Amino acid sequence: MTTPSLIRPAEPADAAAILRILGETYEATWKPELSPKAIARFESSARTAAYVRERLAHFAVACLDGELVGLLDWRDDFIDALHVSPRHQRLGIGAALLHHAETAIAGASHARVRLETDTFNQQARAFYGKHGYAEVDFYPDEEWQSGFTTVLMSKAL
Repeated sequence: MTTPSLIRPAEPADAAAILRILGETYEATWKPELSPKAIARFESSARTAAYVRERLAHFAVACLDGELVGLLDWRDDFIDALHVSPRHQRLGIGAALLHHAETAIAGASHARVRLETDTFNQQARAFYGKHGYAEVDFYPDEEWQSGFTTVLMSKAL
């Protein structure tokens, strides 16, 4: 298992690499599950780029051998995004990013950490379950109108 050589705050120059990773994980994970209508809606929106512009100063990134390979964003007790480039998954990078977020969230005096994934995403559900997260609620994905069911997961800190 490899671990990132560095987890650090994102810098403005990281925006393109963050967008690349978000695009890679969309292509590998979500796009194969989406309807053609949902794909068209997602791909015609500028939401991902707007999200990165809005939240870039709050991101943490994971670098391996000088390459940005993962990203993390959280607010209060909620992890908004944890993505690892598909080429670098299963190397401990996601676990390192998750631990980084949990440490920061606990340091801000939160007793729990929460996040969401989708029911179809068995890889993510197993990953978070392995790290002590419980599935606590299920509801329709209204944010992206994907037709998916969102899973809320939680872990006591």
